[in-house]
Amino acid sequence: MAGVNFDHMHMGDNLRFAHDHPGVELVGVCDERPERMDSAVDAFGLSADAVFTDWRACMEATQPELVILCPATGEHALWVERVAEFGVHVLLEKPFAASLADADSIAGAMSRGGGKLGVNWPLAWYPPHVTAKRLIDEGRIGDVQSVNYYDGNRGPLYHVEAKIETTAEFRADEKARSWFYKRDKGGGSLLDYLGYGATLGTWFMGGVSPLTVTTVADQPAGLEVDEHSITVARYETGLCRFETRWGTFTDPWTHQPQPKCGFEIVGSDGTITSYDYEETVRVQTRGCPEGEILPVDQLSPPFQDPVQYLVHCIEGELPVEGPLSVEMARIGQQIVDSAVLSSSLGRTVELID
Repeated sequence: MAGVNFDHMHMGDNLRFAHDHPGVELVGVCDERPERMDSAVDAFGLSADAVFTDWRACMEATQPELVILCPATGEHALWVERVAEFGVHVLLEKPFAASLADADSIAGAMSRGGGKLGVNWPLAWYPPHVTAKRLIDEGRIGDVQSVNYYDGNRGPLYHVEAKIETTAEFRADEKARSWFYKRDKGGGSLLDYLGYGATLGTWFMGGVSPLTVTTVADQPAGLEVDEHSITVARYETGLCRFETRWGTFTDPWTHQPQPKCGFEIVGSDGTITSYDYEETVRVQTRGCPEGEILPVDQLSPPFQDPVQYLVHCIEGELPVEGPLSVEMARIGQQIVDSAVLSSSLGRTVELID
């Protein structure tokens, strides 16, 4: 496996998953800015001949079977098209793409190359959300009719890989050049977080698509992108709300902010609340309308992280399923594209296809 492009700080987390996997050898890392690879080089004891600043040289020299890509959202299609010609499997860090057209270009490039594609949504590996999906599949709350989602953090510059907190000086210097705050690079809280809610919400709802989308995003003074958005998607069964926020009072991995980050799922016969990082979920049913608190599932290999799962699919020649699949992530991308259009027009739009 090789890790290519360190634009997104999640590269460090994904490389850790690869490093800890007994069936994976980390053969190379590559980024145009070598300083962004320093912590990975130190953490994983990489030799100088495994570190590259030219992506093609990295691919040709290391000949990886699996590539982890963490580029800026606006360059996802570019980077997938670059590495797919080598016939590799790809783990693409969320979101799927900056647009539905890019998402389809990514799928096409992977199909031509012959490798498997997994779109990684870190929330898909959180035990409460996995537990919620199991309870849904068991029929505990009947048919899912709507999903409410709220998620975000204090902002993308408050931490680097492994959730290491940055300084105020770093944030002041980086904001002017960070891709997270560039419109043409796919920045903004909507593109950063809406795909999570839209894709996992689609997963919870069994792959159903909405009919219309209505979105409002803020316009912070002096910024090219939003830091807060609210999307209402109308389905045949009712309404779903997806809210994204850079600027929560606290980060959910330290202290849950208010509102809490996570999902509220409403079914025909019950409800589930599933919040990020929490050790329990709360379930209401017809038989227990007062609600009960259930411990989250303990995840086991190969379903603990995206590297485990994609290697499992590769070795077993299995399709990539759930939120990581192209099919599920594409519906999420349709919702995101529709939200961007709705916000720009200031009105409700039909789901884009």
